[in-house]
Order: sequence, then structure tokens, then C-alpha cells
Amino acid sequence: MILTVFLIVLLGLIALGMPIAFALLLSAIAMMFQLDFFDTQILSQNMLSGANSFTLMAVPLFMLAGELMNAGGISRRIVNLASMFVGHIQGGLGYVAIFASVLLAALSGSAVADAPALGSLLIPLLREKGSAAGQAPGLIAAGGIIAPHHPPAVPLLLFGAPPQRSVPPLFF
Repeated sequence: MILTVFLIVLLGLIALGMPIAFALLLSAIAMMFQLDFFDTQILSQNMLSGANSFTLMAVPLFMLAGELMNAGGISRRIVNLASMFVGHIQGGLGYVAIFASVLLAALSGSAVADAPALGSLLIPLLREKGSAAGQAPGLIAAGGIIAPHHPPAVPLLLFGAPPQRSVPPLFF
């Protein structure tokens, strides 16, 4: 019965268009009411203890670093550097996109930050050089996948934080 209440409230709120994080919060509150266990102190304590992690603080800071690199022009310099190394090869702009993704992944560690930073620069260039309509965004998306596998990576931070493991050994 308890699981049924949780799922009905959760799926109903998601169907109404509520963001999943808020739907989970409200369905957990509904489940606490169902169990006659509603205590605002426990609710706030669990929310704060889940977010109170020094390691997890790095995740939004990685995304901020990616946005700052894009706003400061470092992304354009990275693309120019990659173009200097592999731009002369036939189809070099595709190689530039992947090489720049590797370089930006080493700096930010976040695919969410890398793909928009490079996409805003390289998609117009790729289309100008004659790439197909779906090929340019696909190439940037493929390059963005590199970031979660290249240290410093956000998924490894998320993997190492809950068990209180040291994160640097996870990269090797």
C-alpha cells in the first residue's frame, strides 16, 4: 500500500509536468504522511546531509569552470590549438572537434559543459565547410562523451563520494 501511494503520487506529478526532483520530494512527503511519520526536522536533516559533501561540491564547480572557459574565450583558443595540430589533415575539422573535446575534458571533466562550449564554436564552422545537417551536432555529441571518461570526471566523483572513498585512485 505504501509503495502504491508513492508510485501514484510520483507518476501523477511527473505526468502533470513537475520536474522529477520536486516530484520525488513531494511523493516522499506523501509517503511520510501515509506512514504517520512526518517530521520536518528529519526531512530537512536528510536533505542537508545528502548535499553536505565536500567531494560533491566539485560537480557544479566543474560546470561553472566550463562556462567560464566558454565566456572567457579559452574554448576558442583550445579549438585554435587543436586546429594547429590536426587541422591540416583531410577532414581535419572533424579531428579538431574530437581533439578539442579531449583538451576541454581534461580541464572541465563535464560533458554538460564541454558540448555547448564546443558546439557554439564548431557547428557553424562544420556547416560552413559542407558537413551534413545532422553530422555536425553528432560529431560534437560524440566528442562530449569523452569528458566522463577522462580525468577529472564527474561520474567518478559521484561514484567515489557516497562510500567516502578517495577519488584520485579511481582515475587510474
